[in-house]
Amino acid sequence: MPKDTVKETALATVDLNIQLPSAKPEYKSMLANIADKAPAIAQASSNFYKAHSQMMSVTLDVTAITPIRSVKHSLAEIEKTKSALQEGYFKMKKEEVKLKKLERKLSEETDDLEREMLEIKINEKQAQAASSRGYVEAAVRKLNFFSNQYENLMKKIGKDELTEADYELEEVKYHIMTCMKQALNSARPRNGVIDEGNMIYLFDLGINAAQAQLEVMSYLNWENELIKEGKAPEHHHTVQWLEACADKWAHCPSAFAESRGFDILDKTSLTNTPQLEDKTDGSQSSKVSP
Repeated sequence: MPKDTVKETALATVDLNIQLPSAKPEYKSMLANIADKAPAIAQASSNFYKAHSQMMSVTLDVTAITPIRSVKHSLAEIEKTKSALQEGYFKMKKEEVKLKKLERKLSEETDDLEREMLEIKINEKQAQAASSRGYVEAAVRKLNFFSNQYENLMKKIGKDELTEADYELEEVKYHIMTCMKQALNSARPRNGVIDEGNMIYLFDLGINAAQAQLEVMSYLNWENELIKEGKAPEHHHTVQWLEACADKWAHCPSAFAESRGFDILDKTSLTNTPQLEDKTDGSQSSKVSP
């Protein structure tokens, strides 16, 4: 191609810099169109930079069916996000120092080609920093979101603070409800029969599988009768049934553990929980009543 037919078309925007050697007019119009739309696209992109929406976070990510377990999962998300923010902060600080060193080197460089290479490296660092800021800002929004969810959950359970004992005591309800939730969902496509995995889960919780099977069949029959009457079973009906199952079998995990020689809760091995007073003989009970 003759030299005079090759021209360099450049595009510079807030987050994009394209230099395209081309003589074709359509590329000039494409680059001009991108430049025109780039500010709006950059603004729209700032809404994202995160893996999951708020809706997904509280329905499909934090799936715990009991409130204290939901608190636990929310706190785990908070800690994970804090850790990522901390890592991102120090990475950005290091990149800032590297950028300053490049700028200092540029000010001292006399060779034209070396100066050009340093300018490219500086522009690259600046572009990377701008991209990183988007992800850091998204992490801050996620951290704020889960901080608010923590407050909402604490209001729901009516507590200002949680102890490890609170968490341990709710575990019985959580596992029974989770097991029966899984048992019900496995039974729906299996003509009402609970699958083997959840049968094992029931056994490990000390719950008789025949009773659980009867409960599942009874609930499914209730739903079918409701539908025949032209009514619709709703999600809250299932949750109420799960809570009733948890209340009915609340004693089972503890009884099964004790039959094997275990205490289901040892208060002397907890944190953030007042210890039981020593008895007159100097001994201390490890059991805690719910």
